[in-house]
Amino acid sequence: MLRIAILDDYQDVALSMADWSLLPKDAKVDRFGDNVKDETKLAERLQPYEVLIIMRERTLFSRSLIERLPNLKLLITSAGRNAAIDQAACKDRGITVCGTDAFGSPTAELAWGLLLALFKNITVEDRATREGKWSLGLTQTLEGRTLGVLGLGKLGQRLAEVGKAFRMDVIAWSQNLTDERCAEVGVRRVEKDALFREADAISIHLVLSDRSRGLVGARELGLMKPTAYLVNTSRGPIVDEAALVDALKNRRIGGAGLDVFDVEPLPADHPLRSMPNTVITPHLGYGTEENYRLYFGQAVENIVNWLAGKPVKEIAAPRQP
Repeated sequence: MLRIAILDDYQDVALSMADWSLLPKDAKVDRFGDNVKDETKLAERLQPYEVLIIMRERTLFSRSLIERLPNLKLLITSAGRNAAIDQAACKDRGITVCGTDAFGSPTAELAWGLLLALFKNITVEDRATREGKWSLGLTQTLEGRTLGVLGLGKLGQRLAEVGKAFRMDVIAWSQNLTDERCAEVGVRRVEKDALFREADAISIHLVLSDRSRGLVGARELGLMKPTAYLVNTSRGPIVDEAALVDALKNRRIGGAGLDVFDVEPLPADHPLRSMPNTVITPHLGYGTEENYRLYFGQAVENIVNWLAGKPVKEIAAPRQP
């Protein structure tokens, strides 16, 4: 019997997102909707499985965990990369690692949802209206304001295009960003400090790496206008979370829209849960029906092809220096 486990299926939708009948008749698929942080408990749960289907970066697959899974032969992650997998350890153990495609740019769409909720005070006014109150305050117009984009890749470009449609002045910065790239998108390149000083809203669209971890810290937050908003739909550790909580608590910035956090799911007692100048969502960025149908549909295809000795969408281990 082929044993397959689906991890971190928070919404309990994985089994309805693909045709699992395409798998061999003796395949047994189990799904888990919780997120287990304790490695020993996680290893005990996953030890029987030959195939694991995981959602990108929800669970850490370190070398120590991988070495405690003697039956694991195939690891499938949503999307084309997953920084939470020790791919060298998988290679050493002969474990095949495969990915999937992704659909559209839903994370950029969510970033705009958070930005609009902040500028238009949507969540506060929605709650107040349901409680019988009416129009607590004034909202803000986007036209004429400055949007700062950290990272002008595919998602950053999508965000910038919408900002221009709102007739905002769009500026951008990242470590390797060039004037030529900004010209292609039709935005203005500025230095990092200038972006934080000038922007009325800043949206982060960088990949988490050693050089982006903690990139937005107390110093950068201190450069922002007291009315400016910060939106992060990329990865939590790009922002110094303690510094952000302090800035929000003391009203040194206008507010924050956050879809990602240092620890996910967000702990029940986390201060961000009770801050009125935040809009927070549970890492919804890529969690669309279209993406999930693609992810799990291709996961089934990956298993079928792997069993036939022809795995597809393999993710190679990084080369050793």
